[in-house]
Amino acid sequence: MSFPENTPPTHAEPDHAGWPADVVAPPASPLDAPEPQDRLRAARRLFRRFERPAPSPGRTAALHLGLFVLTLLTTTLAGVVLTRGTIDLLPLGFWVFPAVPQPGEWARGLAFALPFLGVLTVHEFGHYFTARYNRVRTTLPYYVPFPMGLGTFGAVIRLKERLFSRREYFDIGLAGPLAGFLVAVPLLIYGFTHLPPLEYMFSIHPEYARFGADYARHVYPPDAQALTLAKPLLYQWLEKTFADPARLPHPNELLHYPVLLAGSLSLFFTALNLLPMGQLDGGHILYGLLGRRIFNRLAPVLFTGFIFYAGLGLFSLRADWQTWLYGGPVYAGYLALIFWRVLPRPWLGLLLAAGIWAAQVAVASAVPGAVGNPGWLVFGLLLGRFTGVAHPPAPDERPLSAGRQALGWVMVVIFVLCFTPSPFR
Repeated sequence: MSFPENTPPTHAEPDHAGWPADVVAPPASPLDAPEPQDRLRAARRLFRRFERPAPSPGRTAALHLGLFVLTLLTTTLAGVVLTRGTIDLLPLGFWVFPAVPQPGEWARGLAFALPFLGVLTVHEFGHYFTARYNRVRTTLPYYVPFPMGLGTFGAVIRLKERLFSRREYFDIGLAGPLAGFLVAVPLLIYGFTHLPPLEYMFSIHPEYARFGADYARHVYPPDAQALTLAKPLLYQWLEKTFADPARLPHPNELLHYPVLLAGSLSLFFTALNLLPMGQLDGGHILYGLLGRRIFNRLAPVLFTGFIFYAGLGLFSLRADWQTWLYGGPVYAGYLALIFWRVLPRPWLGLLLAAGIWAAQVAVASAVPGAVGNPGWLVFGLLLGRFTGVAHPPAPDERPLSAGRQALGWVMVVIFVLCFTPSPFR
């Protein structure tokens, strides 16, 4: 994802020193006016004037390289734990001294980390090169190491100039997920066409060997609970088309297959970036397709539906009093916090939050099996409180060309194929 530099205060006056007089003030005579394209280029340069002082090149290079190496380490350690078939808060344990990874485990960790970080890198450089093509100065990717879960929060680039046109938002926002998607699909195809024989599974779980290819029926009771990754539509199609059914792992054992795991998570992160809200890549794309007025009317509706699904089932009239006593105030505060600035007036946002909670309770009480995915609530906090749900305007609001519009709707289709409401089960 790319994040533009903060807009300066509206009362700040730009420094016009060194700029042509016909840019700062209108020309005295129409005959002296420059060509429209020249004025547009000059206005774009002036609009992008605000920026932070650049650090030294050596410090910048050390920061980018250091973050990448640290992220590679945390992601590899996460791959070691994941391919063991367990989920831990920290890559190698916390309260107990962990088992030292064996050479085979290091290999599986790298087999997960390298393709997974490769897709993230291609994604970010899609943003980077498209920004440079549009003559928008930007940083190289900042990798975000994280010593839990997957070992990383991904990577971001920082745009050092404000975007001038709706087309620039669209192009730069679209380039990242499209580039990552074009790498993730071949990665999954490679994983499906190079599945190891069952002996690989039996080397990890020797107790399964006595059951042979029918091990799943014996080792997984019907009510067994295990963390599995959901299969979006595209994953299901690729699996059916390219995989050998005799070598396909049971969903509970997918964590032991690092390439498939990296490809599956790459589809998930592609869909995550394509969520059509705020300043996510999907928000930039939909803003480019629809324009600011329509998008900023649609975005609160999409965000409301997103939060409604995420919190569905947490509270119902059947819930015990402890759930309401301890969880109710926290959830009420959460809804108030994220909807405070979604609508033009804060009181309208609070009213909307109360309405969402009431609707969730009503649906969960009437349909006990209706449950959402509370994990999305964390992402909802990021959108509602930090990045924002609406999209900032661009001075140049001209519509996209027909070709860009077609490509934008293709990305909407890709989002549908890669997205699943409950990615982790």
